[in-house]
Amino acid sequence: MKRFLTLLILFYASTYGHAQVTADPAVINITTVTDTTNIISKTQLFIDSSDALSPEAASQKSFSPLADFKNRKGIPPGMIPYAYFLKFVVSNTADTALTVYLFPGALYDKITIYSIKQKIEQLIDAGNDPGFKKITLAPREQTTILVYLKFVKSETAYIATHLVSAGFIENFKLLMLNRHPEIRIFGYVLSGVLLMMILFMGANFILSGRNEFLYNALYSICMFLLIFYNAFAVRTFTPFSSFFLSYFDFFLLTTGTIFYISFARNFLNTPVKYLFLDKFLKYGEALIFLVLIAYSYLNFFTHGYVPQFLLENIMKFIILGIGVSFIILALKQRNRLLNYIAAGNAALVIFSAISLGLIWRDGKINGLFTSPLFYYNIGIASELILFLLGLTYKNRSEIIERIKEQEAMKMHAEKTAFESQIAIIKAQQEERNRISADMHDDLGAGMTTIRLYSELAKNKLLDNPIPEIDKISSSSNELLNKMNAIIWSMSSSNDSLGNMTAYIRSYALEYFENTGVNCHISIPDDLPNIEVIGEIRRNVFLVVKEALNNILKHAKATEVMISLVRVPDGLTLYIQDNGIGIDLEHLRQFGNGLKNMKKRMDDVAIGFNIENKNGTLVTLHRKIADF
Repeated sequence: MKRFLTLLILFYASTYGHAQVTADPAVINITTVTDTTNIISKTQLFIDSSDALSPEAASQKSFSPLADFKNRKGIPPGMIPYAYFLKFVVSNTADTALTVYLFPGALYDKITIYSIKQKIEQLIDAGNDPGFKKITLAPREQTTILVYLKFVKSETAYIATHLVSAGFIENFKLLMLNRHPEIRIFGYVLSGVLLMMILFMGANFILSGRNEFLYNALYSICMFLLIFYNAFAVRTFTPFSSFFLSYFDFFLLTTGTIFYISFARNFLNTPVKYLFLDKFLKYGEALIFLVLIAYSYLNFFTHGYVPQFLLENIMKFIILGIGVSFIILALKQRNRLLNYIAAGNAALVIFSAISLGLIWRDGKINGLFTSPLFYYNIGIASELILFLLGLTYKNRSEIIERIKEQEAMKMHAEKTAFESQIAIIKAQQEERNRISADMHDDLGAGMTTIRLYSELAKNKLLDNPIPEIDKISSSSNELLNKMNAIIWSMSSSNDSLGNMTAYIRSYALEYFENTGVNCHISIPDDLPNIEVIGEIRRNVFLVVKEALNNILKHAKATEVMISLVRVPDGLTLYIQDNGIGIDLEHLRQFGNGLKNMKKRMDDVAIGFNIENKNGTLVTLHRKIADF
């Protein structure tokens, strides 16, 4: 009986003691997850380096605390291909079903979640939140969660274990997106600047058709996408973010470098000016293209990441080497166009070095100016701005050169046309001189002979004169005077102002000789040495001749004053008589003398005026610049 009582007491005590046991501290009660909870201290980790174990087999392995895994914030390249299993226990002490979301970190190719009770079962993920896994527990349910993780090929992959309540999931994503918002805003602003540069260079390519604008625009497009997606994609957990950070960012960098080299070759005209550099850049283009093909093959068709990681770093050293080569060449060549390329590369190298220094220091980002991405983006933008300045300078220089060439060609064409015109004028003048010489030698001699014979005939017929012989003598004399005037106007040796005034003086004095009209001539001694072509001399002489003829026939004058006066803008010739004047309102209906005089002066751009002024005043005026 005593033994029975003792066993009964022990059973009761054991039952009472079980009811008083506190909850296991390793169990995560999801009722306490109001916003987000970091469960790293309650999470276990197992790494399958073979990536061959099934979830059932992995769950039986020995797990270690995740907090002890020092590389969880930056998975080493050699460990990227491994499979990672996380394990933790969750419970729901509430009377209703509860849902939380697991955020296991970033840059995963695959996330699969299992529940372990009597057996292991894969949980169905009905959510539409990439990067997050939904965990729903029934009332009073407790289970062990096993998470299978497989990273994409990226050196920025990391493990982070957070449980997020269903009501806070959207806020959590916004918090992740808006970490250091100044960095994201700066990336967007810089992307906008690059977009404007792309449009500017695209417009210049369309207008000018020059390849350097096209290649610079393509390079800028690659850098624009690189900066824009870096500002956006790294803060989201979509499949595209993983694709961008594992492959597409390297593709943009490499493709952009190929376009950059093509731009440099066209910008500097290396096939003509720098043969060695051109060969170096062509080999560089081919090498970078081969690196891109090899990288793509390793990314899509191999399992490991170390060769791809090494190839990516080799590519960065190749780009650095090309930039340093431009700097060294610019220091040697001292060429302004090359200086723009070198300055752009120098800016990128300097800011990239600052960015790398921040990464090597501790990698912590406390703001815009501690972000490695900020300085790398500054380097890219500075490089592109300097390239754009170089393109603008080259474009302006080439426009100036084209204008100079066009002006030189225009001047050459004008010179050729002028020389041709001079040659034509010279040939015409030589022909005029020949004609005047022939007229003087042949026609002049003939007319002189006719006049001489008519005078001899008159002398022999003094007692019985014949009127026709007097007419022949008079006509031949008049024709000889006209012919002499034509010969004088055609001869190039008379093309001067002094010769013209001397001829008019001689003609006027001879014309009024023995007529009862006193002719006075006033011509200044300091006449300008001006060339007066035959056409002008002939028309001026004929107008003067017509004016003198009108004075003698109609004016009833006794005095004539011919004066040439220098005025501020040219020369004025006055022909003034003291006769009865001219009645401009009652001119002869069919008289053409004044009309012909006006037309002759208009033809040679000489002002003509006739007026009554104590007789008749004829005025001829011409600006010196018009001679």
